Amino acid sequence: MQEVFDFLKKCQTYYLATVDGDQPRVRPFGTVNIFEGKLYIQTGKAKDVSKQMLANPKIEICAFNGQEWIRVQAVAMEDDRVEAKQSMLDNYPSLQDRYSASDDNTQVLYLKDATATIASFTAEPRTIKF
Repeated sequence: MQEVFDFLKKCQTYYLATVDGDQPRVRPFGTVNIFEGKLYIQTGKAKDVSKQMLANPKIEICAFNGQEWIRVQAVAMEDDRVEAKQSMLDNYPSLQDRYSASDDNTQVLYLKDATATIASFTAEPRTIKF
């Protein structure tokens, strides 16, 4: 899991795919955090992406660092605890003007049953499960 975190952190931007009915939706994300041994992402509950993950928690993440790419398949599980939200916000101070650990909008989700594949054109793919 640490390798996946480091990869996404280095990329700064990754792309999160969800399903909206029968339509795939992809958008850029930038938040990633490890809290209590789980990999977390963050969004706002008012956003469509939040509603999509609650309706169908199966997600995919993709990012490219210039040499390798990562694909992560997972189930996004909401963690509504203030401590989990605060940990994310502590690691992304720039979000604190829009989000608060105690508001009704901040949402953090951890990745469950995750399988990450790191690949390139020059090496065999590596698979990481967490």
